[in-house]
Amino acid sequence: MTDFPLQGIRVLELGNFIAAPFATRIFADFGAEVIKVERPGVGDELRGWRRTRGSTSMMFRTMARNKKSITLDLSGEQERELALELARTCDVVVENFRPGTLERWGLGPEALAEENPDLVLVRISGYGQTGPYRERAGFGGVAEAFAGLRHVTGHADRPPVRSAAPIADAAAGLYGTVGALMLLLGKARGQAHEGPRVVDVALYESVFMMMESLIPDYDAYGTVRERTAGNLPGVVPSGVYPTSDGLSVMISGNSSGAFGRLMTAIGRQDLANDPTLADGDGRVEREHELDAAITAWTSAHSAPEAVRILNEAGVPTGPVHDARAIAEDEHFRARDMLRPLKVVVDGEPEEIRFPGVVPKLPGSPGAVRSAGPELGEHTEQVLTELLGVDRADLAAYRERKVI
Repeated sequence: MTDFPLQGIRVLELGNFIAAPFATRIFADFGAEVIKVERPGVGDELRGWRRTRGSTSMMFRTMARNKKSITLDLSGEQERELALELARTCDVVVENFRPGTLERWGLGPEALAEENPDLVLVRISGYGQTGPYRERAGFGGVAEAFAGLRHVTGHADRPPVRSAAPIADAAAGLYGTVGALMLLLGKARGQAHEGPRVVDVALYESVFMMMESLIPDYDAYGTVRERTAGNLPGVVPSGVYPTSDGLSVMISGNSSGAFGRLMTAIGRQDLANDPTLADGDGRVEREHELDAAITAWTSAHSAPEAVRILNEAGVPTGPVHDARAIAEDEHFRARDMLRPLKVVVDGEPEEIRFPGVVPKLPGSPGAVRSAGPELGEHTEQVLTELLGVDRADLAAYRERKVI
C-alpha cells in the first residue's frame, strides 16, 4: 500500500463552489482523509453546474475527487454539536462562507479551538475576515475585477474580459492549502501559537499577488497598465500567432537569446543582428514590426510545422490546445495527467479521464483514487465510525432531514 505524504491528516470541508473544494482536493490527492459536508437534499451547487446529461457534473466529480460526502444541516443546535465533534477529530477545517457565517452557527474560530486547540481553520472569502468590505459577497470573477486582473485582460478597444477558468478560486485554494500546511508544519515543530490557528485568504488578494509590479509601476513611473490583447506589456515578442491550417501557436521570443534564435529561424537574420533590438526596450519600440514579421512566417506554416521548427531552434513555442488536442497529446499521457476512472454519468459506468495530480512527488506520489462522491454517500460511515452515532439516532436525524 502506498504511503501518501498527507496520510493520517483529516480535513473537514465546509465549503461550496470552487475555492475551498480546490484547497481540500490537494489534501485529498496526497492521502488526507477529506470529509465534505453538504446540505441535505441539495448538496454543493457545483453538482449542477456545466452538465448536459446525468445528475452530477464532471466539474463536481473533479473538484470533489478522493473525498467523502456527508450531509449535515449546520444551522441547528444539535447539528452544530455534531460538527464540533467532527472538528475534534480533524487536523484542518476549510470553509468559504461569507465572514460571520460560522460565528452565527456557533462554529467560529474560538468555538472550534475550544474543542480542538491544535485545529487549523482555513477561511476563504471574497475580501477577507477584516476590513471595510469584509461582509460583501465575493465570487471569483468579482475578485479578479477588484484586484486589477480584468482591467488588463482583453483588447484595448473593447471591454475587459475574463479567462474561461476560475483563476481567483484556484489561486485562493492554493494559498489556503499552503497556509494550512505552514501552520501544520509549525505545530509539528512545536512552534508556539497564540489563539486559534487561522488562515485568512481573500479571493482578491490571491489574484492581486499575481499582478506582480502593477502598483510599484504606478508609484515609480506613473504607469496605469492597460489591456494589450494577448501580450504582456513590455514583453516583446510574445503572443499568439496564426498558422496556415487555421490554428494558432504561442511563441515567447522575448529573452535576448530566444529573440535571436527566433529571428534566425524565421529567416530574418537582419533583425537578429540589429543592435537596436538587443534589449527589451528596443524590441518594445518596434513591437508591431516584429509581430508582423513573425505573423508572415507562421502564416506560411501549419501549427505542427511551426512548433517543430521553432522548438528545434530553441524558441519556447507551443500549440494553442483545446480539450480534444489535450486528450490526444502524448506528453499529457506520458506525464500521467489524464487519469481514467469509471463514473456513472447517465445510469451506466463510463470511462472518464480526470486531470492528474500536481505537483509530482517521486517516491511519495499522490493519486486519483475516486471521482467526486454521490451526495451523502459516506454520512452513515463517518457518523457511526468517527462519532459513534447509533442507528436509532441516525434514523431520527434522517426523519428530521438534518442529514
